[in-house]
Amino acid sequence: MVRISALFLVCLYACVFTVSCATDSAAVRKKKADVYRHLGEAHLRENNPTAALAELLKAEKIYAKDPLLHYDLGLVYFAKEEFDLAIGHFNKAVALKSDGVYSDALNAKGTVYLRLKQWDKAIACFNQALDNLLYATPYLALSNLGEAYRGKKDYGHAIEAYHKALQKSPAFANAHRSLGLVYMNMGNYEAAVTSLEKAVRYAPNFARAYYDLGLAYVGQYDFQMAMSAFKKVVELAPDSPLADRALAEIRKLQG
Repeated sequence: MVRISALFLVCLYACVFTVSCATDSAAVRKKKADVYRHLGEAHLRENNPTAALAELLKAEKIYAKDPLLHYDLGLVYFAKEEFDLAIGHFNKAVALKSDGVYSDALNAKGTVYLRLKQWDKAIACFNQALDNLLYATPYLALSNLGEAYRGKKDYGHAIEAYHKALQKSPAFANAHRSLGLVYMNMGNYEAAVTSLEKAVRYAPNFARAYYDLGLAYVGQYDFQMAMSAFKKVVELAPDSPLADRALAEIRKLQG
């Protein structure tokens, strides 16, 4: 029979108790941090990134090992146009994810590179996000992948990416609009009109898509339909820079 000394047992119990307390303490800290994180997310949904940042930084001070928190911080810094900070937090989110796969964070990181017009870095991020077969919204990364290729003027790959996005989510208006923009870039106004009409059919309040549709109609010399599309922009987004642009197009058509 193997004899275990009393001193060894005392030490073992002490270690287990210490680990248990540390674990409980971390769990308590995380719960406290989650309260601030949820407040930050609420402010972010209300388009108030400054208030969101204040709450998320409180959460980070309490518990900094939460990948969801760093994802939220990345979104807030992106909204505040602090791009390097946004990328840093998206990287932390990916690193902290237990399985090492965080497609939402990779997709968001890619959108930062889109804003910076660093197309190849964006493409790498979107492809990484898409490597995850459990990614719940691959159409988002596929549409963004199309945006990166469109930025590179690689229209063939852009069209391919948008079509894949629409296979996953046929009613995704953003992809229909972006596909229409590619066709306009290529001078194929007939195909552009078809895609942009789908965009506004699936998203009837999509003012920017109506503006692009107006331009596509102009490219087809269908000035009556173009006028109608530009007027819809003014109706949907009055007193906006986009409405001002639509009014300028209307004046051109009237002249």
